[in-house]
Amino acid sequence: MRSTRGSEDPPTPAPGHASTSTRGERPGVAESSDGHRPGLTRERIVEVAVELIDIDGVSALTMRRLGARLGVEAMSLYRYVNGREDLLEAVVEALVGTIEIPATGQLQPGDGWQAFLQHLAHDVRRLAHEHPSAFPLVATRHPAAPWLRPPLRSLRVVEGFLEGLRARGFSDRQAVAAYRSFTSFLLGHLLLESAVHGAAMSPAEEPLDEGDADLPNRDHELDLGRYPTVTRLRGPLGEDHADEEFEEALEHLLVRLDLEHAQ
Repeated sequence: MRSTRGSEDPPTPAPGHASTSTRGERPGVAESSDGHRPGLTRERIVEVAVELIDIDGVSALTMRRLGARLGVEAMSLYRYVNGREDLLEAVVEALVGTIEIPATGQLQPGDGWQAFLQHLAHDVRRLAHEHPSAFPLVATRHPAAPWLRPPLRSLRVVEGFLEGLRARGFSDRQAVAAYRSFTSFLLGHLLLESAVHGAAMSPAEEPLDEGDADLPNRDHELDLGRYPTVTRLRGPLGEDHADEEFEEALEHLLVRLDLEHAQ
């Protein structure tokens, strides 16, 4: 994410680098009488939250520690986020928002479906490598809609994925099946990679911050008008084929191992 840090802010450690303080506190930044700090925005809060997660892990992200890192009281953050749960949603949204869906014709000279999936897989892997401590959150956080599975939980990304395959010759049924297999592969492999890089797979649950209990159920607030393919394929996307998908993936693995063993 681009930094929107104001000139009055001391620099913060870059993501992935060691913090100069185990608590990441930066005292001494003044607020106005109503608790508002000039230059403080939701985007800036989310940016620093990602930095804190990169340095100390998801379990270290509390409103109090985030406020200290930004130089404000924790209560000042509630002008911009509705507690920790809303903040985690915003972090996932910001990170997934960096995933690029290549447009048709972008991957020249070869722009087939294999190149499309390879490009997307490597970009999601790039995200996992840049933010290994946050990727388990990205990969396991409840999706934007109940029929979507992580880590491609963004309606924008899923729409682009389905349309990208359809533009390259896939039927609706084939595109949905590819989405399921592809995300299962990414989820398992990249979570394992993140664990190797030191990410906690089961971060300690933090108590809800004030305001979390009143977060609305966003399912009924989804604006699907911009995502016609996702809307049209909502039924197939929501079907549970976990048993056959597992058996098919296992069979494909055994076939590949058999071929390697025969060499």
